[in-house]
Amino acid sequence: MRLQSSSPNTSSSSSPPCHDHVVSIIMDVDHVDHHGVSLKKPLLHGHDDRHDTFPRLTAKEEADGELSTRDNDGTSFSRTCLNLTNAISGIGVLSMPYALSEGGWLSLGLFFFVGVLCYYTGILIQRCMHADTTIRTYPDIGEYAFGSKGKAIIASFMYLELYLVAISFLILAGDNLDKLLPGITIEISSLCFGRGVIASVILTGSLIWAGVAETGFESKGDLFNLKGIPTSVGLYFVCFTGHAVFPTIYTSMRVKNHFSKVLLISSVLCTLNYGLTAILGYLMYGEDLQSQVTLNLPTGKIYTKIAIYTTLINPLTKYALVVSPIMTAIEERLGLAFSNKSTSLSIRTLIVMSTVVVASTIPFFAYLMAFIGSFLSIMATVLFPCLCYLKIYKAARICTVEFVAIVGILVIGVVIAVVGTYSSVQQILTSL
Repeated sequence: MRLQSSSPNTSSSSSPPCHDHVVSIIMDVDHVDHHGVSLKKPLLHGHDDRHDTFPRLTAKEEADGELSTRDNDGTSFSRTCLNLTNAISGIGVLSMPYALSEGGWLSLGLFFFVGVLCYYTGILIQRCMHADTTIRTYPDIGEYAFGSKGKAIIASFMYLELYLVAISFLILAGDNLDKLLPGITIEISSLCFGRGVIASVILTGSLIWAGVAETGFESKGDLFNLKGIPTSVGLYFVCFTGHAVFPTIYTSMRVKNHFSKVLLISSVLCTLNYGLTAILGYLMYGEDLQSQVTLNLPTGKIYTKIAIYTTLINPLTKYALVVSPIMTAIEERLGLAFSNKSTSLSIRTLIVMSTVVVASTIPFFAYLMAFIGSFLSIMATVLFPCLCYLKIYKAARICTVEFVAIVGILVIGVVIAVVGTYSSVQQILTSL
């Protein structure tokens, strides 16, 4: 089945890949989607006056629970673990085997480094939340640290990521529908939306089934491929891009001091799932891996159908949720939210059509995901948390070792962002 998209030939390890995403599960935290955007209100709205003073307690003391952070009406520990795991999980899991094939076995070390790094920056977001009780969203942190410009910048990056993820959803759906129903073309508007729950686990289970029943786990693969590292790292960062939703999940918790424990559990679970999927896929298909591991599965097999049907749940259910905040923000910016319905409808139609056009023009899933990871995900998961934390708490209130570590993280993040973004853009342009 064709959804007006195609994937480039990625059978060679030296050839560029075709982002994202994992098969993410819809969260039930105040209507917040995988990227942390509240669907009840836009991210950009009137300036919210805040106190310009800083708390007397240090970030470490606040994170250890020196402040009163209990909400009897909030979510439980186990429910928060589920919500946060769903937030971190996404369609990036589909490209994990490909990412490993691009960088080689040793790139798994970089994958675990990215996981640890994103866990630490998640803790920094928690500490930023302690700075003021009025902080409830990621853009609010930017506003508290850098004023209205900080909020606008973070919100803009989040909207851009949502737009590109919507495009990646269409590419993913097109590739997998073509695998499931080859030769059939359908209109996007005829797709029915459902809900997914444990898609990542089902995908991993399908890979194990395929390996045991038919393919085997005999591929050796490369030990290290320097040329493919930028692509690998970009795809690895995509897997952990859930920071935008952390403030909302933190705010919803019954006992907010447990956030660090919840984050640790969720990060470990997602890392294990991502890592297992990557290893299984690479052992099964080696250098023949395509941008989405589901495209390597044999056509017509029951485990292939299970994997693809499960994979399709996420883009088909979440496309509308992803583009809705973008539409709302544009309408309110233009003053059309409640006045001109025809103009509002036209804007919404144009946004949807633009995602379809771009998805048809750049139908390279892994390339797009690598760009999202190298540029947008690194900004959201590394640079913004570190910069906001340093601005809020100042160098004098942060221990020397941690200050040096954060500066080092910023340098590493900038280097990865520049190299990875350049590499992914070059791959996209070369493949057009």
